[in-house]
Amino acid sequence: MANIKSAEKRARQTIKRRAHNMAARSKLRSAIKEVVNAVAAGNKDEAAATLKAAGPIIDSAVNKGLIHRNKASRHKSHLNARVKAIGASA
Repeated sequence: MANIKSAEKRARQTIKRRAHNMAARSKLRSAIKEVVNAVAAGNKDEAAATLKAAGPIIDSAVNKGLIHRNKASRHKSHLNARVKAIGASA
């Protein structure tokens, strides 16, 4: 445990920040999984709707510093390609 007052405060802040980041990261991963599951089910309308909902969640993760903007762009691009592929295969 920290001996200095500022280090104690930093330890408290780290615990709070980690919990916040874990929750936001979980929300991000869940949004991505919802799109992937909708694509796997072959439901084009549901997949498009979940993709539309996942976009702002991915963008907010970038603004919060959870992921890099290139990673967010890659996720959005790959998910969009998967949703479009449903229509091509059907």
